[in-house]
Amino acid sequence: MADKKSKNNKSQQNATIAVNRQAKHEYFIEERFEAGLVLEGWEVKSLREGRVQLKESYVVIKRGEAWLSGAHISALLSASTHVNPDAVRQKKLLLNLHELNKLIGAVERKGYTIIPLSMYWKNGRAKLEIGLAKGKQLHDKRATVKDRDWQREKGRVLKRG
Repeated sequence: MADKKSKNNKSQQNATIAVNRQAKHEYFIEERFEAGLVLEGWEVKSLREGRVQLKESYVVIKRGEAWLSGAHISALLSASTHVNPDAVRQKKLLLNLHELNKLIGAVERKGYTIIPLSMYWKNGRAKLEIGLAKGKQLHDKRATVKDRDWQREKGRVLKRG
């Protein structure tokens, strides 16, 4: 029984593939969604090696479907010779119709943007957490940094006693 718990904890620790750290700094994240990805075989192998970057990626809605653009998945050196890997190809996102309609309405009517927040494994499948977000102004970014510094300083004072 102890073996199952340790195995489960190990899989949870390695579940995260990539995180878009810049997203929280650049945007106010209003709502989060979980989307599946349509990937090719070489992309899945690269994800298992952690060779993905979400830094400059974004989500586009075309013809009623969501697509991930700008995510860079580098091919492994041992990729097959008959496969021509494209590192920045658009990947289709799998969402429910209700979620897709909500995203389309927010982007078109309210001026929101959709950004990828993190990529992780769930039950052996690659999932992408996307966020419905509004851009921050410069003064908002400064306020966020100031609040974060204050929380850190407050923790230090409380720790000292």
